[in-house]
Amino acid sequence: MFTGLVEEIGVLEAITGSEQAGRLVIRCDKVLAGVQLGDSIAVNGICLTVTSHTSRHFSVDVMPETMKKTSLRQARAGQRVNLERAMKLGDRFGGHIVSGHIDSIGTIVSREPHANAVLFQIKPAPELLKYIILQGSICIDGISLTVVAVDDSSFSVSIIPHTLAETSLQDRRPGDSVNLEADVIGKYVERLLGYRSSSANEQSNKKEGLSLSFLQENGFV
Repeated sequence: MFTGLVEEIGVLEAITGSEQAGRLVIRCDKVLAGVQLGDSIAVNGICLTVTSHTSRHFSVDVMPETMKKTSLRQARAGQRVNLERAMKLGDRFGGHIVSGHIDSIGTIVSREPHANAVLFQIKPAPELLKYIILQGSICIDGISLTVVAVDDSSFSVSIIPHTLAETSLQDRRPGDSVNLEADVIGKYVERLLGYRSSSANEQSNKKEGLSLSFLQENGFV
């Protein structure tokens, strides 16, 4: 579990494998403090497991499902990536609940200066839009951000200078792909409401099955 507050920008030093699966070697500093094999580190918002590490690097294996759903299949050596260690119980919770499980890839439509900020417009997969609400939370490449506008095909976020300077968004331009994770609360609400609706229909059908008309139709009376 993460908060979407990027701790450090790392550099993707090496990629081995293919577009279907591979291994990444990432150079960094801060997130290596106290690191152990099996620890979780979010790389551009993707929860990955540390499989080896040195004093300056850590490595992760990337399975086909992760390659398929994230921008890692487009990754290249030398690329800068956002890094965040899994949160500790009792830490300050400055962002929002981030699982590190990417919902879809989005595409940056535009990047425009807006007073002291930069406005990014992003087009997500159509099925993700229902979870994106005005003033709600969205995780973009591992960064917890607030939605400032949303329409039928895209949404926008406003980036303050500090966030731009401390994350890899400074490198992103129109046409680039970014990893998106919607607020998990909305997904749970949708699932629970759908489950209640299904249960109610089942109960209704059961009651209807015991009605007089059901018995008549099936030859019992």
